[in-house]
Amino acid sequence: MANLIDFLQHQNLVWQGTENAPASRQVYETVSTGFGDLDKQLHGGLPKQGVVDIQSQVGIGELRLLLPYLRKQTRMCAVIHPPALLNAHALFHQGVDTGQFLVITPNSPQEALWAAEQCLKSGACGSVLLWHGDLEVHQVKRLQLAAQTGQGLICILRSGIKQSASLPVCLSLKLAPHELGLRVQVIKRRGGWAKPDFVLDMSTNWPELTAREKVPRSAQVVTIEQALQQVNR
Repeated sequence: MANLIDFLQHQNLVWQGTENAPASRQVYETVSTGFGDLDKQLHGGLPKQGVVDIQSQVGIGELRLLLPYLRKQTRMCAVIHPPALLNAHALFHQGVDTGQFLVITPNSPQEALWAAEQCLKSGACGSVLLWHGDLEVHQVKRLQLAAQTGQGLICILRSGIKQSASLPVCLSLKLAPHELGLRVQVIKRRGGWAKPDFVLDMSTNWPELTAREKVPRSAQVVTIEQALQQVNR
């Protein structure tokens, strides 16, 4: 049994929670996300290298979640198959060095995975953002190995997930929109356990994109059609 567990751990298919282990055994290197509350929940932040799975709807703030981390990067960031054109002007004004961004638009999901693997293996890219759908275990393991080779981090942003199988990633997050920013669920974290949902408050960073006060329940909801009818009167 011990040999089987050792084999599975070596294959990144299972690991032990180490939150209560001695500090000498906690060798999981992290880098700050730029959000103090999120770092606390993740016990340090994002993994320094490896594969991070981020499940969310498109455009709810998943890229904003990564912006503080991307600001601190000194190596290139490969952006592969984004769902929309990146606004370089907006990124620049957020303090991101756009000269270090490499945008790749592949023709197929297979090409996207190949490009991500090559960027990681090269060592030139400290981080890779890959928009993708369902993944197989062997594909994630190839990306994990490439990340270890190039000492980089890849964040796979996925929406409309159909599969329910667990993937051998270092960290898995599920995001949902919230009036103050994002509701975050830590599905899986190497060296720790899954956690209950929590709200990541982004109102300090982006007050114009969050609601500081809740709308009263008695407030009247007016549809666009009703508003146009009132104007026409």
